[in-house]
Amino acid sequence: MKFFKKFEKSFIFIAKLTMFLILAMIFFAFFSKIVPQLKKINRTSIISVCAFFVTIYAAIKIYGGFLVGKKHTSDIKNSAILGTLIADIITFITLHIMNASSIKYYEFAAKYIEQKQDLEEIIQPKFSVFIGSYFKNIVIPSFLIFLIIFIIQIIIIWLFSTFSNALYFKLNKPEKTMIIYKKTKELAILVSKIRKSPFRWEIVDLVKYNSKDILTKIEKNDSVFFLNIPKNQRTFLLKYCYKYGKNIYLCPDVCDVIIYSSTSLTVDDTTVFSSTDYNLSLEQLFIKRFGDIIFSTIAIILTSPIFLISAIAIKLYDKGPIIFKQKRLTYKGKEFNLLKFRSMIVDADKGIENTMATENDKRITPVGKILRRFRIDELPQFFNILKGDLSVVGPRPERIEHVKKFEEILPEFRYRLKVKAGLTGLAQIMSKYNTTPEDKLTLDLSYIQKYSLWLDLKIILGTLMVFLKSDSTEGAKNIDEKTIKFINKKLKNLD
Repeated sequence: MKFFKKFEKSFIFIAKLTMFLILAMIFFAFFSKIVPQLKKINRTSIISVCAFFVTIYAAIKIYGGFLVGKKHTSDIKNSAILGTLIADIITFITLHIMNASSIKYYEFAAKYIEQKQDLEEIIQPKFSVFIGSYFKNIVIPSFLIFLIIFIIQIIIIWLFSTFSNALYFKLNKPEKTMIIYKKTKELAILVSKIRKSPFRWEIVDLVKYNSKDILTKIEKNDSVFFLNIPKNQRTFLLKYCYKYGKNIYLCPDVCDVIIYSSTSLTVDDTTVFSSTDYNLSLEQLFIKRFGDIIFSTIAIILTSPIFLISAIAIKLYDKGPIIFKQKRLTYKGKEFNLLKFRSMIVDADKGIENTMATENDKRITPVGKILRRFRIDELPQFFNILKGDLSVVGPRPERIEHVKKFEEILPEFRYRLKVKAGLTGLAQIMSKYNTTPEDKLTLDLSYIQKYSLWLDLKIILGTLMVFLKSDSTEGAKNIDEKTIKFINKKLKNLD
């Protein structure tokens, strides 16, 4: 066990590399029967292999990486499966482009002319005829092989993910964990989340930030979570944890997010953190808007069959309106009508003021449950993007009354309006419907402070993960009784 701990990172790297090699071998072993060039070292094989490894590494990195011991097994599987699918698709396209050029048009032309030799006038075939023949006789039949390959790869990923995480937690005991907190209400939310990862953390102590025996308890634990405690006490305790080599987990507030996204510079011989530019440049605004128009146009065209099916299903269920409009806020507090497929009964909001959807909400129709589960109800918002009310990526627009309510408790919540609202965002791929306003604000501000076109691309690709998360569309719900009993028991033992 000590030996494994010493070389833990090396073992994980070898396991990840072995999985990548097996996935690649499966892909190219099958396709080498269709494309013989893959059996030799040549331009086709080299470019195709490089395309696979570069793409799978980048894609899995975007989806969170193969983080053994850091994530749930299901999250590791999902990120690896999506990353592999993207790598397979890009390599599939690259392979056929290279193969078509290696077959060479004149070879096809020679056979074509030979078949037409009974004609008095020999006509050279057009290049489009060659491409059509290649697509029909080689590309289309290879789709079945592609599907078989991907199914085998899913099995390999499932085995590697399950075995790697099981082995890791078998050889590594859960970290003895304490939470230093200020308010019991916030504590309950954090405890319920940590308890979802029992193999990684074992909550031993719940200690208020001004407790007399806090230093002794820090020394007895492996990890310390800091939950919204006053800055002065937090600074002292962070230094103490660092001194004794404890794992530190900090729940950030708005100031922490601003500092986290700052840049470092030296004034004479003094290091300072700089956070000065909060707005997108003209070039960034132009590229972002241009990308929004292109993306939304293509998305509307590609999803038009889903639009049609959804509209028919909604209309047939209760003959009510298909589209639901709701006032939302976007950049600088501008109001606009957000479009959605109606997923609730007609006039669901009448007589119910400022009520958010809850899990198993009776107002949600059977059709609506399906639409919400797969985020199909959001599709009409591509028209909002095309119009300019929304961007593809940005903080999700909130209802006017909800913003006012949140601002009473959290004045900084309005900082989310520093950029245009979006169809998807960092908070959407990392959180759920029942994520607290504080956590959503932290994620949205992280996006605003760290904005880049690359980050937008990562979030767009990361949105695919939402469809694989069963809890991403949960409505608001209370803390479960087991968590409350656990906290009461821990706090009682301290008295």
